[in-house]
Amino acid sequence: MICLQQLANAQANYTKITNYKVYYGWAKHSPQDWMIIRQFENDGKSYFLLVNPQTLETKIDEPGFYQVKPMSMDEARIFFKRTPYIKALQKAEKQSVNIQDAGIESGMPKQTGISLTADLCPSHKPLDKRIFTDIITEFKRVEHPVPVALSITGIWMRQHPQDLDWLKKMQQDHEIYVTWINHSFNHRVSAKLPLKQNFLLEAGTNISYEVLQTEIAMLKNGLLPSVFFRFPGLVSDQKLVFEITDFGLIPIGTDAWLAKGQQPQAGSIVLIHGNGNEPVGVNDFIKLLRSKTQSIAKKQWLLYDLRESVDEEFQGE
Repeated sequence: MICLQQLANAQANYTKITNYKVYYGWAKHSPQDWMIIRQFENDGKSYFLLVNPQTLETKIDEPGFYQVKPMSMDEARIFFKRTPYIKALQKAEKQSVNIQDAGIESGMPKQTGISLTADLCPSHKPLDKRIFTDIITEFKRVEHPVPVALSITGIWMRQHPQDLDWLKKMQQDHEIYVTWINHSFNHRVSAKLPLKQNFLLEAGTNISYEVLQTEIAMLKNGLLPSVFFRFPGLVSDQKLVFEITDFGLIPIGTDAWLAKGQQPQAGSIVLIHGNGNEPVGVNDFIKLLRSKTQSIAKKQWLLYDLRESVDEEFQGE
C-alpha cells in the first residue's frame, strides 16, 4: 500500500543543493537493501537519493545511516538483478525501438483498474484542476489518498508556482498521493522537425541537463523524484532510451492516450495532460470516471499507484 510516512520526506525542501550527480551503490540497513542512484550536498550536508528495488519507492536520506558499497551501474544491475526495479529497466530497454511510446506501457494489477498519469508540459494555461477534484470526489469513499502520477518539467515548475503549491497542499492534506515523473527540464518541441529530430532528439540537446536539472528543481520545490521518466511527445530512439536507463530511470509510455481516442484496458497506464492544453483528454477521463461510479463504489475499478502497478508485474519472476 501507499506509504504515507514518506510524505514528510517528500516535502522537505532542499534549497541549497550542490554537487548533484549520478552515483550508484548498495546502501545496506537491515532489514532492507536500498540502491543509491544520486548523491548531493545541501547546506553542507551529504544526501543520497535511494530506491527500494523491491517496491520502486524512493527516498532521500543521509549516508551515515547505511553501510555503503559504491558500484558501477553494471555492477548494481548484476547485484540487484532479481528485483522488480532492474527487471523493469530491462523491459523498458527491450521496448526501445519504437520512435514513439517506447518503455513500459501498462502494469498488471490483480483487479480491474488503471494507473493515471497526467503530463505537466510547459504551458501558458493554468493547471486543469478538474482532474484532481473529480477523482477525489469519485474515489473518496474507497481510496484515500488517491494515487496519481504527474510527469513534470522544470519549465512548468518555474512558470506555475501557485499551481504547484496547490498540488503540494493536496498531497499534504492526503487528498492525493503523487508519484513525480521526470519529464525533462525544457521539453523543447518544433512544429517543423520530423519526430526523429524532435523533442529530446533535437540536435544540441544536453540529456544530462534535462534529467538532472529537473530532479534538482523537484527537490528544491519539495517534490520527491521517482525512478520514472516520460519522454516529451513520447518520442525517443534506442540510443536515448539506453541513455535514460543509464540514469537509473524507467521510461514510462502509455497504451491509452485518451485525447487520441485510445481506450483504457485493465492495467492501462492512462495519459492525459493536466497543463490546460488538452481539454478533450481531460473531458474523456472525467466521462470515464463517471461511467465507472458503481464499479468504483464496489472497489471493482480502482486507481493504482504507478509504482505498485509496475512493481507487481515483476514480483515473483
